[in-house]
Amino acid sequence: MKVNLDSMKELEEKLNIKFNNKKIIAEALTHSSFVNQNKDLNHNERLEFLGDSILQLTISEHLYKNYTDKTEGELTRTRALIVCENSLYEIAQKLNVGKYMYMSKGEELTGGRDRVSILADCVEAIIAAIYMDCGLEEAKKFIVCNFENIIKKAISNEIVLDYKTKLQEELQQNGEVSISYKLIRHEGPPHRRKFFTEILVGDKILGVGAGYSKKEAEQNAAKDALMTLEV
Repeated sequence: MKVNLDSMKELEEKLNIKFNNKKIIAEALTHSSFVNQNKDLNHNERLEFLGDSILQLTISEHLYKNYTDKTEGELTRTRALIVCENSLYEIAQKLNVGKYMYMSKGEELTGGRDRVSILADCVEAIIAAIYMDCGLEEAKKFIVCNFENIIKKAISNEIVLDYKTKLQEELQQNGEVSISYKLIRHEGPPHRRKFFTEILVGDKILGVGAGYSKKEAEQNAAKDALMTLEV
């Protein structure tokens, strides 16, 4: 695979990293669908595995050193809020990672460049690429810098992973209410189906959401409802 040097330079500037080995960052940006059509290439799943471990270690060390008043249980819960798909996706959006990824045309046409799981996995692979090319300290520096706001929000309890439960707690503070999720439509091929869901409280539509699984669509609908309620 020929690396687009102009595109790579642009990404390096965003990452604030200059790679000596361009192949390692190219591998980090390669989705498995692209490899299916180019058998001599490696995709980013092995790097993703490594990057997850480096991310876990770095966030654990950062919390341990900087939040000495937190118990083990509190540190574990805080780390779970930080090291999650949503946080990785937020980083990916900030860096516009999807723009630089290599993937099949089919994957791209079905929304692959914006898919939460693909982008989150790619960020982990990028972390591993930084580690492999530049060393652990550079990888740690990248993580702490990019996750700074997410860490602050997690410490301040501003991150919610289960929006459905949070919404239920908010709505039922003064007693039981009827909450239901309704699948209103889906689109796309069977292997990449996108679902659209609305949440109803009684007969009132409180929020809408979309996702590549019914569960994801419901969570996004609940998140939308919480924003409507300004929670």
